[in-house]
Amino acid sequence: MKFRLRRRRLGQLMLVSTVATTLSSFAQQTVAQTPIKKTTPMLKSSISETMQVILQVNGTKHSLQIEPRVTLLDALREYIGLTGSKKGCDHGQCGACTVLVDGQRINSCLTFAIMHTDAAITTIEGLAQGDNLHPMQAAFVARDAFQCGYCTPGQICSAVSLVNEGHAKSDDDIRELMSGNICRCGAYPNIVAAVRDVLEGKKDAAV
Repeated sequence: MKFRLRRRRLGQLMLVSTVATTLSSFAQQTVAQTPIKKTTPMLKSSISETMQVILQVNGTKHSLQIEPRVTLLDALREYIGLTGSKKGCDHGQCGACTVLVDGQRINSCLTFAIMHTDAAITTIEGLAQGDNLHPMQAAFVARDAFQCGYCTPGQICSAVSLVNEGHAKSDDDIRELMSGNICRCGAYPNIVAAVRDVLEGKKDAAV
């Protein structure tokens, strides 16, 4: 009886071993027959490579060696040293970075510097003529149209463009057309008053 049990147990072990060997051999054959897909190695990113970019800012040409991904705002602040334009939200929602490009107001945090090599860029530093403030700057001072001053450069640049655009005919128009510039201090009534003052003599507001 014991001998029969041993033989049965030995037979089971041999069967398991045979099945395992067969499966292993089948797996090896399957792998060998499966075509190997060649993968192309990732190309080295060129994002870190720099290039020469010439920007004309406030009437002066600046030659910069920067990466293509550098925003106009960062080029102005970090490379040229014009820190008047402020980085607020960095998403184009607050208007603190507003500058003029060929006379048009834009959010400089949302555009690449390399896109404006042939443009005339004007920042808050370029509005005054020597010691003479731009009329919009003078109006902001006279109307006390700022508190902390962080948003003021963008507010003034945007207001200058607003006047030159010639679409504002009322205080409501000014509020609507300046809505892209946020003042967290809440100086809006004085900002509207300053812009209205300049609108009354819009020829003096031209950049």
